[in-house]
Amino acid sequence: MKIYTKTGDKGMTSLIGGERVPKSDERVEAYGTVDELTAFTALLADELRPDSAAGAYVDDLHRILSRLMSVEALLATGTSGSDKVQPLAPESVAWLEGRIDALQAALAPIDKFTLPGGHRAVSLCHVCRTVCRRAERAALRADARYGVDPTTLVWLNRLSDYFYALGRTLTAHYGVEETLWIP
Repeated sequence: MKIYTKTGDKGMTSLIGGERVPKSDERVEAYGTVDELTAFTALLADELRPDSAAGAYVDDLHRILSRLMSVEALLATGTSGSDKVQPLAPESVAWLEGRIDALQAALAPIDKFTLPGGHRAVSLCHVCRTVCRRAERAALRADARYGVDPTTLVWLNRLSDYFYALGRTLTAHYGVEETLWIP
């Protein structure tokens, strides 16, 4: 089977349910940005995988990758496809909050912003965090025009917080200096 269909050559694509929309549609922008986040999240997991002590974080990221695919599908759903994709369960937000709380509990409190860097995995956490924030903004634009599952919006907001907490955790894990922003 060929991977190209030529049906998008003139700037149109199909949503779940068959609706044809411009590739500039807010929903396409939103699920495309989540797709980018999915790729960076997988890269982060690949970076951590050789470190056996980071296994729990890799497990978290695999669970997150599965939810990201669900979010992509929810954002890619047209009006006639709404019955084809299950909304995110509220428990997915509670799980993220629990993971954030657990990571934060092991960290020293700070009152300044942190600068990315110090280790490749830490920097990748910040790439994931910033792409997640962009995906959230795109999802909010799609929501304003078409409506988006509210749990999806909350989940994306929490996910960026998770990546921030994971970055701080990995800074400690790898014994690199946490650089605080002091203007």
